[in-house]
Amino acid sequence: MESRISVSRKSPDDIKQRQIIVKLDGKRLGELMHGDEISREVEPGRHRLQVDNTWNWKTVELNLAPGEHARFLAVNRTGRFTWFLVGTLGVGPMYVSIERVVEPQAF
Repeated sequence: MESRISVSRKSPDDIKQRQIIVKLDGKRLGELMHGDEISREVEPGRHRLQVDNTWNWKTVELNLAPGEHARFLAVNRTGRFTWFLVGTLGVGPMYVSIERVVEPQAF
């Protein structure tokens, strides 16, 4: 039985600029702009999920059970001096984050 990994970029905290590149086990899955989602069936077992906005990257190690659907939220965020640097230099750092989304349990 296959497992599934989904990565979305739908956070209201996202600055809605720059793409986020998504890789799974070193292979590129695609790019996310704000509002996008990528979902793939994968073999159960250990995997390495990486998100990268070409300025900053994060990696998550996970172990999927057969039939499990792991959902993640990727976000591009500003740093402390991002807007100051953008205003003065035209560019500034943007940091990427990724966190696992836990689905509420139905009773």
